[in-house]
Amino acid sequence: MRTDFETLRSLARYTVNHLQEKRFIMFTPEKREGLIEALATEYGVSFSTDEDIKEQAIEEVEDKLGEGNLPEDIAESEMFNHARKEIIKSYQGEAISGLYMTESLHQIASRVSDFLLKSEHVDDVFASDDDLVAFLVQKIRIFAA
Repeated sequence: MRTDFETLRSLARYTVNHLQEKRFIMFTPEKREGLIEALATEYGVSFSTDEDIKEQAIEEVEDKLGEGNLPEDIAESEMFNHARKEIIKSYQGEAISGLYMTESLHQIASRVSDFLLKSEHVDDVFASDDDLVAFLVQKIRIFAA
């Protein structure tokens, strides 16, 4: 499965749907898409997508070969594949539905909780911080794109 920003949007939509269903947050319908987009961007800090890893691997190969010396079929090269594998290994295999975690699941949930409390797209949050973080950990863990 290839992941990109659209996968982060799916995770954000999934999160908002579950939070709304559980009545943990309240927002007006007009703010829904803005909330999803902003949350997807926030998730982008906590997760790397396959697209992000590809860009990082290309940068690493470019650093080694020099700017402008990249082969046309860079994604097919052994150097690119090695760089990509090393980047993925640095995440210690922690991934959720093809999204590589750059911080712990608890840190991600805390980040999202803080985001929700400060977001201009959310009118009110009805859960305690601890309940919200625990709920987010549970939901994010089982996300499937």
